[in-house]
Amino acid sequence: MPTAISLYSGVGGLDFGFEAARLETRVAIELDRVCCDALAENRPNWPVLRGDIHDFTSEQILDTAGLASGEADVLIGGPPCQPFSKAGFWASGETKRLEDPRSSTLEQYLRVLHDARPRAFLLENVPGMAFNAKSEGLRLLLDGIEAINRSAGTAYSPSVAKLNASHYGVPQQRERVFLVGARDGMPFRFPAPSHADMDDADLLSQGLEPLRTAWDAIGDLPQELDDPALRMRGKWADLLPTIPEGENYLWHTGRGGGESIFGWRTRFWSFLLKLAKNRPAWTIQAQPGPAVGPFHWRSRHLSPQELCRIQTFPDGLRFQAGHRDVQRMLGNAVPSLLAEVLAREIRVQLLDGMEGLPREPMLMPPRRGQIPPPEPLAPLPERYRRLIGEYEDHPGTGLGPGARRRADAA
Repeated sequence: MPTAISLYSGVGGLDFGFEAARLETRVAIELDRVCCDALAENRPNWPVLRGDIHDFTSEQILDTAGLASGEADVLIGGPPCQPFSKAGFWASGETKRLEDPRSSTLEQYLRVLHDARPRAFLLENVPGMAFNAKSEGLRLLLDGIEAINRSAGTAYSPSVAKLNASHYGVPQQRERVFLVGARDGMPFRFPAPSHADMDDADLLSQGLEPLRTAWDAIGDLPQELDDPALRMRGKWADLLPTIPEGENYLWHTGRGGGESIFGWRTRFWSFLLKLAKNRPAWTIQAQPGPAVGPFHWRSRHLSPQELCRIQTFPDGLRFQAGHRDVQRMLGNAVPSLLAEVLAREIRVQLLDGMEGLPREPMLMPPRRGQIPPPEPLAPLPERYRRLIGEYEDHPGTGLGPGARRRADAA
């Protein structure tokens, strides 16, 4: 079986996908204690180095994997993405990016790539790493790979692409940037999308399947769950049932179909965001606030099993952790089906072909047939009626109250 070295493994999103494509994780490196416990619980055969990657030499990593330099088939990993996250721009108007000490994780990935010299590598990160005007993280990686080639005599020539997981069968709208390269310089072609929106008749006529939906992912699971951890709490808990499936707080603005309780685009997109049965889920958040979705169409938080399904993790995983930790782990992960699709292509194009692989990806959700109608809306509770009024729209990027306060303080 081809072998993989996994860096920044998290709860195993990439690894589960590579496992489904018949690649063996020979060592995983992870700092977060809860993630390490989850890996040990669910894949006790994967050797896990618990701690900061800065504290492990490349020799320790290779020794734990039982591999010599040049023997690993693939190096995989998603260095922590906070310095490049779009959410950082929303919160502060800017991010320090390469000045952020957490961005040194990119350099550690390059260090292991240089020393391990795998036949191929895959690196995943958020789209913000490759913003046109803010692509210094990507530039650091490309320059670092050129330096590795000069130093180690390799010929890595990475291909870069931004992929939307829903276009490959994942029942979730989630964009990520991937770099893939081969040691011998063999070019890598990212797979073409296999799924398209139901409204895109041209693509569907070309043989693409309709996008997998939230109902495909979790429609067979119990709808009503008596779990206190899943109940929505806080100021806006009773407003969520008045918002239709697939909508968010914008429903209750002057441009929506509800009452005017908020200004247009004055909140973050995922505020009071609810899944729709007939569409892919919105991106699962790692650290949501009490009113940040996506929420279940029954106006509750998603259960760990539902989160796993939407992230296309294999069934049967167990977590000895609270709901907040589970959400954080799963929200930070790569959808495993997308990882499997890429791993299959890496095997076919750069390694050993399709031997031992089933014809279709193993983690592809099944279609569940007839989708039930949307949930009925609840009437607006009386206590929210006092909030009905005229509200100004958000004035635009960099012009809101937070931006003005930062400008005044500068």
